[in-house]
Amino acid sequence: MSALLFTKSTLTRSKDEVYVAAVALRATKGPAQLLMSTAYSLSVWDLQHFMVIIKPSSPLLSQAIVFDFQPEDPENIYTALAALSGRAVPVTLGIGVVLTRKLRKLPRSRCWFVGYAEGNAVDKAYDFNNTWEVDLRIGLHDCQDYTNGY
Repeated sequence: MSALLFTKSTLTRSKDEVYVAAVALRATKGPAQLLMSTAYSLSVWDLQHFMVIIKPSSPLLSQAIVFDFQPEDPENIYTALAALSGRAVPVTLGIGVVLTRKLRKLPRSRCWFVGYAEGNAVDKAYDFNNTWEVDLRIGLHDCQDYTNGY
């Protein structure tokens, strides 16, 4: 009979934590980097890349998982020009990719706790990714819209 007794903490499942993080946009050395640095210095555009981070509650998954949406070639000069002008990324570059990777620990800055997920957040993120349109339009359908979509 004592084998059937459980404490409350044994019965309650912890919830996955969801975060949003922002990092500076990057560009290759040369004209693209000069252009991005100048725009950032002049506050022409808030040059940030947003991503979703899920910290699973499962003790088996010790690393956080990052999900983000970005241009296929984020360091291309034409992508930088499109981003700064608010125009669509040229058709030849207009395909975005959804990336998934692991983090050992959460970023120390520019990372905000959003809340707890109901159910398995990682599975829900993969389901969301399967329905996300990869037609990239900076300012209309980009990393910020992707992050808000969660």
